[in-house]
Amino acid sequence: MLRCLTAGESHGKGIVAILEGVPAGLAVETAAINKELKRRQSGFGRGKRMKIENDTAEIISGLKNNSTLGSPITLLIKNKDASIEKLHKVLAARPGHADLAGLLKYGFTDIREVLERASARSTAATVGIGAICKKLLKEFGIVIASKVLSVGGGFSKNGMKAKIVEAIKNKDTVGGIFEVIAKGVPIGLGSYVQADRRLDSRLAAGIISIPGIKSFEVGLGVGYAAGFGSEVHDAIYYNNQKKYFRLTNNAGGIEGGISNGQDIVLRACMKPISTLMKPLDSVNIHTKKSAKAAVERSDICVVESAGVVAEAATAFVLAEAFLEKFGSDNLNDIKQGFKNYLKRIC
Repeated sequence: MLRCLTAGESHGKGIVAILEGVPAGLAVETAAINKELKRRQSGFGRGKRMKIENDTAEIISGLKNNSTLGSPITLLIKNKDASIEKLHKVLAARPGHADLAGLLKYGFTDIREVLERASARSTAATVGIGAICKKLLKEFGIVIASKVLSVGGGFSKNGMKAKIVEAIKNKDTVGGIFEVIAKGVPIGLGSYVQADRRLDSRLAAGIISIPGIKSFEVGLGVGYAAGFGSEVHDAIYYNNQKKYFRLTNNAGGIEGGISNGQDIVLRACMKPISTLMKPLDSVNIHTKKSAKAAVERSDICVVESAGVVAEAATAFVLAEAFLEKFGSDNLNDIKQGFKNYLKRIC
């Protein structure tokens, strides 16, 4: 079973990720992980923290000679800005953030104790884990990519950039929509037999759990609401060359909680970042008097990097489902099982 655990605060000593269940015999290079971490830090609209941190991962367990041992893999991403003990107290919650709910839940008297872990800095661990899962999936011809579809209601490259520039000028933030596509996913990942085994529900959980994601859809998504069944379902065909095939992919590669062999197409909406340079009204948690929300070092737009994080979350879910289907101990054994399966279903 593939599982992961992450730890670390935004301005603590570092971010840690433990990934358990990767089969023995997979070649893993830190350069590939660091490439994904760099992608996460890229994109127009990122803040000053990206100029401070140059995220690189150190693998401190689970490998010998760059090959997995089947034991847990531990990643360490050190923070250059490890100032958690010195930073000022935060007393006015930011609307849209975990600040107030987290403070009341845990009984803190300083919002700093919430935002340090609730920060999207934790997604560095997600991307590190996802890079290893991507490497595993690539062994079986599965590739995952993402792209930005819109920012602030702008859809063209120039239109999206203009929205970010406008947000910078107005000391505001802006969100948008991105798409993740997984190609080469075989028929049969996931299951309809229990709700928590459905591939779409697992992907939804993985992507919605990314800080700032507020909506999720598969394939045509909400577009299903506007058409008749005869217009939106993907007709099935067969010939000796292609075997079973479709001419459309409104289902987004998943039917009944199971991958159907087509590209898996996912979309999600990233909300505008909660920290505003012109802060909204809030309340001082000690005096209960009106105050402006706290201002922390932050980004203006992270839609592009949210797509990178969503790729990683998708890779983890698909790798987990893949290993459930084909075994999880030894890479060569899994390849043989996969080969036999493809022969059976063709």
